[in-house]
Amino acid sequence: MSLSICAAFDSGNIIVNRLEGPDQIELGINKDRHSDFFQWFHFRLSGARGQPCVLKITGLDASAYPGGWPNYRACMSEDREHWHRADTSYDAKTGTLSISVTPAHDHLWLAYFAPYSMERHHDLITRMARQPGVTARVLGHSLEGQPIDCLSVGDGPLQLWFIARQHPGESMAEWWMEGALERLTDRADPQARLLRQKATLHLIPNMNPDGSRLGHLRTNAAGANLNREWASPSADRSPEVLAVRDEMDRTGVDFALDVHGDEAIPQVFIAGFEGIPGITDAQMALLNDYKTTLARLTPDFQTKIGYPPSSPGKANLTMSTNQLAHRFGCLAMTLEMPFKDHDNHPDPKHGWSPERSKALARDCLASLAEMLDRLR
Repeated sequence: MSLSICAAFDSGNIIVNRLEGPDQIELGINKDRHSDFFQWFHFRLSGARGQPCVLKITGLDASAYPGGWPNYRACMSEDREHWHRADTSYDAKTGTLSISVTPAHDHLWLAYFAPYSMERHHDLITRMARQPGVTARVLGHSLEGQPIDCLSVGDGPLQLWFIARQHPGESMAEWWMEGALERLTDRADPQARLLRQKATLHLIPNMNPDGSRLGHLRTNAAGANLNREWASPSADRSPEVLAVRDEMDRTGVDFALDVHGDEAIPQVFIAGFEGIPGITDAQMALLNDYKTTLARLTPDFQTKIGYPPSSPGKANLTMSTNQLAHRFGCLAMTLEMPFKDHDNHPDPKHGWSPERSKALARDCLASLAEMLDRLR
């Protein structure tokens, strides 16, 4: 089999600039459509069984987050189920990422993070919709006609909302959702039972199915960053946000969690809503209590490193967490997971992984269960 590289599949993204041998492979990354963002890659290397290969991805000094490349290691898989990290280095002077692999089989898959395909998304929606007590509905459609799927669990009065993959390249967010849904539908889990009794939980595993399928890092099919559309979403630019925010207006929101990944910071952390107009002491107390509880429940979460809070009155209300905390007077948060390894608790083989994303979801729900009675 001759050497080849392909990205013509769900969430695929790569440009082949040179392919003349295992040590003469030069690649690039396509920009998100109608946008200058680029960072996500996902492709298949074929025909290199047993051959040491060096794949160089160039031009990354102009990528969306150049700070994401130092100490980053690419994800690779030979079965598309189990992902581990490749030997990777970054030259900041040339903006070149070098990935060194020796495939054991004819095909090797490489990606910025373990992908969460649209096929797996539909499998998740179908599997969860069949569980007792789960309601599945379509809140609207993306610009390219894909459904905005919402799964609701429980029948209590509190309205708890969870959204993921506003930025489609942050696939760890949907792995988190899978972990959360598996716990919430476990009939033997006492914390899940408590959550279902006291609250109705609404989960949207993928806010941006078009960007996910197109291999985008950050935007939808129109080039819109959905996490900058929450103040005034529109049907022609951000119907995904419009559909979800309209449903939130209908149900009300007592708690909201927006799940993301951060390219540069090798930690798990939470960004809050400091700086919104009308912020209350009660909101801030809930935010601090949640973070303290989560840090107690899992060593994967910490509170020392993260984004600096906004100054009073300076919060960006186009972002979901700020908009929802302001709009509903509720506790709203953005959860960030790393694309890199986790500095406090590194895993040399896997780095931050789908499995750890799912485990974190279970702990996030446990933290929430401890404070349900304080949400209203």
